[in-house]
Amino acid sequence: MVEFLQVMLWPFLACLVLTGIHAYLGFHVIERQVIFVDLALAQIAVLGASLALLFGFEMDSAPAYFISLAFTIVGAALFALTRFQKQKVPHEAYIGIVYVVSSALMLIVLSYSGEGTEHIRHSLVG
Repeated sequence: MVEFLQVMLWPFLACLVLTGIHAYLGFHVIERQVIFVDLALAQIAVLGASLALLFGFEMDSAPAYFISLAFTIVGAALFALTRFQKQKVPHEAYIGIVYVVSSALMLIVLSYSGEGTEHIRHSLVG
């Protein structure tokens, strides 16, 4: 029993620390009302990877990574720049619209790819 406690002490402490960090960051996310921005940015990254696939790059190649990264950085910059403007529509609604449009564009782009159906399944299921 003592041996088990010695082995599990550090993972248990790491779980406590990570729980505290996630709770702290979660409160800030809710306070700023940008709950779905991570999902939208992930979908923008998938759109960039889909375009890289359409351009003939392998999914695991460096060019596909950098195209996806560029799409994500542009999306994050647009979200950051539009956050401080007075708007009638909440910022979270725009984030949701970007998420849906990115998903739809990803499906359209991959439908033009020869191996698109497999990548659509992988992108939607995981």
